[in-house]
Formats: sequence, structure tokens, C-alpha cells
Amino acid sequence: MKLEKVLQSQGFGSRKHCRALIEGGRVRVAGQGVDDPEREVTLEGLDVEVDGTSWRCREKVYLALHKPVGVECSHAPSHHASVFSLLPSFLVERGVQTVGRLDADTSGLLLLTDDGAFIQRHTSPKWKVPKVYEVTCAEPVTEAQLEALRAGVVLADDPSPARGDAQALAERTLRLTITEGRYHQVRRMLAAVGNHVVALHRTAVGELSLPQELGPGAWALVTPLAVGR
Repeated sequence: MKLEKVLQSQGFGSRKHCRALIEGGRVRVAGQGVDDPEREVTLEGLDVEVDGTSWRCREKVYLALHKPVGVECSHAPSHHASVFSLLPSFLVERGVQTVGRLDADTSGLLLLTDDGAFIQRHTSPKWKVPKVYEVTCAEPVTEAQLEALRAGVVLADDPSPARGDAQALAERTLRLTITEGRYHQVRRMLAAVGNHVVALHRTAVGELSLPQELGPGAWALVTPLAVGR
């Protein structure tokens, strides 16, 4: 594949723009400067540097992001900054999308990718991909509430019971694992058992836990196998 086309596939701009980058001496391949846009290279695993940004090329990209409170999972947010503003522009340009959503008041692990099949696999209810949340409640969590969450509760306007594996962590904190993704599901489940969520943090999706070293707003590359492709 021609180098200019590889750069385009990675999100560094249109093919014309990528050609100009190369001809302008702003691209290095495997540590060496290049000026031939039509140089033949292999996409997968190619190390490039564009205007000082180093990147290993990939056909598809998979990201774990520590979403902070106060950002929206939208390209056109209504009241807050977009989660995409936390990513380098070339990743946004290549078309990464969120794998499901976290609302603005929820923090924690958010996956992003440009692999449509992966998104479908991890958002479709039929695959039952587990999502783990740490829930801080307004009132002490009772054993009766935990048992009700495990057994299943009926949400307003939704006759199908919503259930999850609920485990107490502290007086007002629990861990809840669910395999669906209904609208505001965790908050509505806690309301259904007579409590109220004051803070919600997602710690895991599938087999992938939020890396401890990943601070709010930071992102890291992950492999699809890590989240159970």
C-alpha cells in the first residue's frame, strides 16, 4: 500500500493532505525521514511519526478511555464537552465510535473503536457482555435491596425484569454487574428498590478492567481479545 494511503487510513487527513505531509518532510517511517508519498509499505505494524506524533499503524483500533464525569459520549454534545475532545484528532478523524455510552454523570471505563462488528458484539443484548459498576447510594444498602437486584426488578415502562449480580462493598456502596444496557439502567434499578444513586463508576467491560494507571480523561490502546471478542 502506498504510504500516503496508509496515513489516510490512520486518520492523518485526506490523501491529498497526507501527500503534502510526506512531501513537506513532516513524516518519518521507522525513524527515517521520507519524502515519497508513493513508497510501498505494509500497513499493519508500520511505525510512523507525523509532525512529532508517533503511531504504530493498525487496520482497526481499540481504545480504553477513563471517562470523567461531565463529558458526553457524543460528537455533538448538548451541555458538556464531548468525550471525543479527549482523543488525538487523528483517532477522531479515522472514525472511532464509543462502544455503548456512559451518561454525563457516570465515570469509568469506556471503549472506543472503528470496528463496527466489535461494537455490535459488545452492545447487542444477545451476547450478554458483562459490565461492572461501583455504585454509591444516598442511603445504606440493605440485604433486601441486594436480593431484589439479584432477583430482578421491574422498571417503569419496561415489563421485562432487570437483574444483576449485586455485592455490598461498604455501607452505601455496592458492585453491580449487568449484561444489558437499558437507558439509565443502574440508576433506575436502585430507584426501584428504594434507594438513590449519587455516584456511578464503571470498572469493567467483558474481561477488561479499567487500568489503575489510567487517570480520568486518559486513554490507552487495548487488544480486542482483552475484552472478549
